[in-house]
Amino acid sequence: MSQKIEEHILGAFYGQALGDAFGMPSELWPRCRVKEHFDWIDEFLDGPQENAAAKYFKAAQITDDTSMALALADSITECDGRVDTEVIGGRILDWAESFDAFSKNILGPTSKVALTAIKSGQSISDIPNLGVTNGAAMRVMPLGCLLPTECFDDFYGEVAAASAPTHKSDVSVAGAMVIAWAISMSIDGHPWSKTKSVLPEIALRAQQKNVNTFSPSLAARIELALSVTDKKSDDVATSAKIYDLIGTGTSAIESVPAAIAMVDLAQPDPGRCAELCANLGGDTDTIGAMATAICGAISGIGRFDATTLQRLKTANDFDFETYAKNFLAYRSARQVR
Repeated sequence: MSQKIEEHILGAFYGQALGDAFGMPSELWPRCRVKEHFDWIDEFLDGPQENAAAKYFKAAQITDDTSMALALADSITECDGRVDTEVIGGRILDWAESFDAFSKNILGPTSKVALTAIKSGQSISDIPNLGVTNGAAMRVMPLGCLLPTECFDDFYGEVAAASAPTHKSDVSVAGAMVIAWAISMSIDGHPWSKTKSVLPEIALRAQQKNVNTFSPSLAARIELALSVTDKKSDDVATSAKIYDLIGTGTSAIESVPAAIAMVDLAQPDPGRCAELCANLGGDTDTIGAMATAICGAISGIGRFDATTLQRLKTANDFDFETYAKNFLAYRSARQVR
């Protein structure tokens, strides 16, 4: 049983990287421009020089989405399986400075303001970072691998603590909750049909936990997104509908429901999910990272193409197998408390 769980944790890590790297070349471009420039993305590509956000990356390289997720994972490893807000903030800042992310068009607006404040010595508890973007959700995958879904309040508390260095708004934390909860349920072997049925309730409870914005309902938006995929149209037409009706921007209220819809459309094939997200338009790398992490958690590492995995390993400096072993141990320790 432990080996199977480890395979699903490993699937979540590789899914995050695959969706991120596949969606990188088209990130933040309108759907029409993605179509005009690429026709259809079905392989790893270099970031085009015309794309101000993607031009720093070569084919199969991960972006800030997965780099920040690994910073979160490293902070949990440093703390022997615990979630520590200050350590997380420090790890994310270390990555941002090592990549020169402040001078490049890499950081999201909320993260950039918050990390600048941390860099200046301001306490995380004093930073009023109520932006509604998806920075917390895009990096939350390791928490889905770490936390069992036995207690909503405990799960929420740790997701909120991990989000706090850059995001404290109700909708941003709720978005991170939805992604992490979906990954955790999938790692435990629940079918996607069951997982997706509970996500609106998770979103509602999380968003109401600490209301501090006037955001629309994330739960309602997820239900709307799933109603689009329920129509059983072809993948491209359904993707266009998600783009038009749900939105694929950097706000959590758009990108998180869009990611859930893309999982539903591609389930549980991580490769197909990454491809559909890359051609979606909008925040393609982030939506791809979130959605394909969930698909990887559902399917496990066995569903990934071996050549694709090798391309990711060659292009990036990471050891996901060690992460998976560590997070299996941390998760197992929490489940026997």
